[in-house]
Parts: sequence; structure tokens; C-alpha cells
Amino acid sequence: MKSTAKNKVYTLTKVGVIAAVYIVATVLISPLSYGIVQFRFSEVLMLLCCYKPDFCIALSLGCFISNLFSPTAVFDVPIGTAATVISAVLMYKCKNLYISALICSIVNAVLVGFELTFVFNEPFFISASSVFLGQFVVVFIIGAAIFKRIENKTVFKQYIGVRKTKITKNN
Repeated sequence: MKSTAKNKVYTLTKVGVIAAVYIVATVLISPLSYGIVQFRFSEVLMLLCCYKPDFCIALSLGCFISNLFSPTAVFDVPIGTAATVISAVLMYKCKNLYISALICSIVNAVLVGFELTFVFNEPFFISASSVFLGQFVVVFIIGAAIFKRIENKTVFKQYIGVRKTKITKNN
């Protein structure tokens, strides 16, 4: 097998593993992952999008499949997945871990907040605020703290496939 073929297989495997971890972590605690109040702990993984575009694909796929298990899947699949895709791309383009976490929280608050307003007939401010709070706690507070601790570790850099972490340069 050529080196490039090995790299493609490795990348595809990594994408599959990250997507699977996201799915399991979401569905396993499904009462917290879906609904008007959401603490989707799998969203910590969204910060991987800051490092490589492969993770944008992995997390978008993981979110799409996870949303198939949602009680409101008919809305969650298109809207929730769109929120993840938009967040992932913006986070990849951003070079700051904390701003990326904030982007993820805001995009999800607006899009998923709109969805929940429609589904549960709650005021938009209530829906968006509850989504923002859950995202902010999980991604900004918990996730950013975890990633700040591990981003310079050799094992982490080897796993994600970069020598220098992009977001370290500007923080």
C-alpha cells in the first residue's frame, strides 16, 4: 500500500472513530442531548475542528447520525446538522480556541434555538438562551479547559496529525 493510500485509510478511520465517539456520547445520555435544555457533552469534540478540516467532516457526520435518534429528528436532522456544519467550518477558520467555542455556542443558540421555538412553541429568547447556556458550559468552559491542557501534548499532536497546533500560535 502506498503512503498516500495509508494516509487516506488512516484519515478515514480517524473520521469514523471521532464520528462514532460523538454518536455514542450523544445517544448514551439522550435525555440531556435533546430537547429544550441540552447539555450535549459530545460537543466538546467540536473543538477538534480548530485543528484540521477532517474533524469538521467527522463531527458533522456524527451530529447527523445522532440527530436521527432525536425525538424531534424531522427538524433536528436538517437544522441541528446545519448548525454543526456551519460551526465546524467557522471554527476551522478561526485561530483562537475561545472564540471558536463562542462561535459554536452562538451558531447553535440561533439555529437550534429557532428549531426549538418552532417545535416546542417557546419564545425564541428562552429557546436560544437554553441552547446557548448548554453549549457555553460544555464547549467553552469544559471543552476549552480540556483542550488547553492537552493541545501541546505530543500524543495529542500525533493523533490529530499536526506538529504545531494552529491555535497555540495566537493564544
